[in-house]
Amino acid sequence: MKSNNDNIKIDGIDKKILRFLMDDARKPVLEIARKIGISGAAIHQRLRKLEASGLIAGSKFIINPKVLGYTTMAYIGIYLDKAMSNPLAVKELEKIPEVLECHYTTGNWSILIKVLCRDNEHLMHVLNRDIQQIEGVSRTETFISLDQQIDRQITI
Repeated sequence: MKSNNDNIKIDGIDKKILRFLMDDARKPVLEIARKIGISGAAIHQRLRKLEASGLIAGSKFIINPKVLGYTTMAYIGIYLDKAMSNPLAVKELEKIPEVLECHYTTGNWSILIKVLCRDNEHLMHVLNRDIQQIEGVSRTETFISLDQQIDRQITI
């Protein structure tokens, strides 16, 4: 592993380790070590370096929202009355638990958010009661996702 112009260089062993962990972050280090053919200590050392470099940003469990009754995913383009409204709008959007992602964008919208709701009625409630009431929001444009067909990370 070598750093070059703020871009980290990873070798074949690092890539193998990352692929195993991206597939299953709970895979035991010793199992990965056996499959790759190096010691568990070497895996730990490489993982510490990858974490220190910022390449690995942690691990997490993925909750299936459908099991909890959340079936409506939507993307909402938010038009702001002026660019200066962005910090306040983002601060208010952070308070809405249904907002999963928030992006400052180019193009027609000032902000693009991803929301997850129980159903269309819940989405309408979040739009009308929460999002459209934020100071600086002039209007919104909503796109409901019918099905997420690709979900992946960058290829290592």
